[in-house]
Amino acid sequence: MSFPDAVQEAWHMVALSRDVKRGSVRKIALCNTPVALFRSEAGLGALIDRCPHRNYPLSEGRVREGALECPYHGWRFDPDGACQSVPGCLAETAQDTRLRAQSLRVWEGHGAIYATLSDAAPEQPPLPPDFGNPELDHFWWQQGTWRGRAFDAIENVMDPFHTNHLHDGFIRRRDKRLPVDLVVTSHGDGIDMTIKQTQPDMGLMSRFLERDRECSVSRYYTPATVQARWEGKDKLTLCVTAIFTPATDGTFTPFARFSTPKGIAPGWLKQAAIRLFLAPVVAQDRRALERQHEVMTYFGHPRFATGPGDILGDRLHRLWKGERLARGAEPPVKAEL
Repeated sequence: MSFPDAVQEAWHMVALSRDVKRGSVRKIALCNTPVALFRSEAGLGALIDRCPHRNYPLSEGRVREGALECPYHGWRFDPDGACQSVPGCLAETAQDTRLRAQSLRVWEGHGAIYATLSDAAPEQPPLPPDFGNPELDHFWWQQGTWRGRAFDAIENVMDPFHTNHLHDGFIRRRDKRLPVDLVVTSHGDGIDMTIKQTQPDMGLMSRFLERDRECSVSRYYTPATVQARWEGKDKLTLCVTAIFTPATDGTFTPFARFSTPKGIAPGWLKQAAIRLFLAPVVAQDRRALERQHEVMTYFGHPRFATGPGDILGDRLHRLWKGERLARGAEPPVKAEL
């Protein structure tokens, strides 16, 4: 799957702030493009991972005097790509556009670093609700780069029916299903699925972490974010913002931000509990997406049969490609989860 313009030209989360310390360089991939991400006293910078002089990877260099230094000949580049100096030469280089490295726009906030490959992207990335809400406890969880396609990861998170089987006992149970109403609402540039139910799910995580639940809502924010919200009778129970950054055609980098209401339990304790119960779920999803990708690669292309549980149809893929949907809510669909 080559990436559509709507994906190529968007903002994407590329790293956690804590992972790019001052004086460090980090090699990342974004939509099949290698990038050298670094932090100096001059600020945060992201350069296409290619020295314009002799095509050496800048990510193997070091941060020096506020710039990224190429290890081949020592050319140094500011965060905006200007060539700060060419060692051994007395010529002025900063204004010479021929010597510039290609820079990317970056944005940092709420412990996250975003980058965009396009000048057409908005001034800063649009963020989903409660991303920086000070009334909630937040923590990030990131587990490296996974094999598989970013789009398939988005579809996996938006699909409730796999949880009874793939995550049997952790989220839901295959042998004890609950009656639910599924309501799909299109928002033009996004779509959500609301699951209305009279009691929490039967899996371990819900039984230990939730006292009650009336509904959960999973909403897709294009191009690579899904936010799931679990609502009790009186307030939000848990909000999970999952971001699936496309690295290459066959890999993606997932980031998850967990948000919970402030209360009696300290944030570190809630974080430990969530990690404990979700660790096997994350491992199951990772393996499933990897195996799915192996099969699609073997047969040369994906081939999907749409069943009665696929009530979103092709709308996720249409949004991924940059299309807009007609707004409106659909009648509830009765199901068992």
